[in-house]
Amino acid sequence: MDNERLYLITDVDGFTPQIGRLVSMMNYARMTTLNTVKGLTTQQLDYLHDDQSNSIGSLLMHLAAVELGYQLETFERRKPNAEELQKWQPAFELGDLGRKEIKGYSLDFYINELDAMRQSTLNEFRKRSDEWLYVESPFWGGKQANHYFMWFHVYEDEINHRGQMRWLRKRAISLC
Repeated sequence: MDNERLYLITDVDGFTPQIGRLVSMMNYARMTTLNTVKGLTTQQLDYLHDDQSNSIGSLLMHLAAVELGYQLETFERRKPNAEELQKWQPAFELGDLGRKEIKGYSLDFYINELDAMRQSTLNEFRKRSDEWLYVESPFWGGKQANHYFMWFHVYEDEINHRGQMRWLRKRAISLC
């Protein structure tokens, strides 16, 4: 991530113009997410505000899972297989399964998962043209969406969950 150009929605070397702009927005969203979780301990990442909440750690894994889901949907035109679901179902679902399965990991673990998933996305984006962004397919109950919207949703979802993480962080730091 080029911090000199972080606040510019512009071309990014190695990508077509529109994909570069999408990458610019994804980079900014990720930088702010990483700033939100910076310095958190495993105990703080595992903090549950109540029996219905998700932990910051599970939300971080959810971000990676969502990105995987859209990689599979847009790059491979398929749903997750059994092996992928074995690892990622708790992060896709969150809730009780996420609370049970996603805990005990360090911040470095989550950052590595996010980085690996993002590198895979960027590698695939480098292979695509701007026209690919406008390919449409059924989405969310049969409505039409294009790849551009789907990838917008990836960072839109991250921004939404980052707000939850900020709220949880305040409570986790004061209680853990």
